Amino acid sequence: MSTPPILDVQGVNQYYGGSHILRGVSLQAQLGKVTVLLGRNGVGKTTLLKSLMGLVPIRSGTITFDGKAIQGATPFERARAGIGFVPQGREIFARLTVEENLRMGLATKSAGTPIDPELYELFPVLKQMLHRRGGDLSGGQQQQLAIARALAARPKLLILDEPTEGIQPSIIKDIGRVIRMLADRGTMAILLVEQYYDFAEELADDYLVMQRGEFIARGKGSSMQADGVRQLVAI
Repeated sequence: MSTPPILDVQGVNQYYGGSHILRGVSLQAQLGKVTVLLGRNGVGKTTLLKSLMGLVPIRSGTITFDGKAIQGATPFERARAGIGFVPQGREIFARLTVEENLRMGLATKSAGTPIDPELYELFPVLKQMLHRRGGDLSGGQQQQLAIARALAARPKLLILDEPTEGIQPSIIKDIGRVIRMLADRGTMAILLVEQYYDFAEELADDYLVMQRGEFIARGKGSSMQADGVRQLVAI
């Protein structure tokens, strides 16, 4: 008997003004799996993620998380329910220290909740720079901080919007290792939006390809090459 998905999105439509941005989008994410969403710039990937987080409203459709409909929930309520979000561009707090940024990730938890020491095992550089301002970190270090901040609340679903953008190869490898390890534990689902095809193929258990606000291909990560996914997303 298969386990129900932690995230189940059905028939989502979203508009900006008169423009139909998301067109009947449906997807699922399973605990223990990395679902990769690929597509060129401007096809609606980030809009979809913002819709999942409640940052933009949807016109119709359903978003079910952990068995509950959340399409009417606020972003804070979705975060408290167990969804972690790493936005494109990282959006860390530049004037706050690394430690203070991590504590912001605990905003949905009770006061005095400690920072999980495992975050420093996943990203050792953060422990070394605990008292540095976020704005003083390199782009790759800021990305690690953004991911750690999202993980601080121990989400059941981690959503990442292009985490390799502008990042040096050595840190891309570290981020990939962490993503795979988190998924393999079986207690978290990961939805990864990515333009870097090789990184996506390496991590994907399942893939989706978006074009003009709808999915034009989907399948198992192991079949991406045979399915010609690289050609579908080539710029």
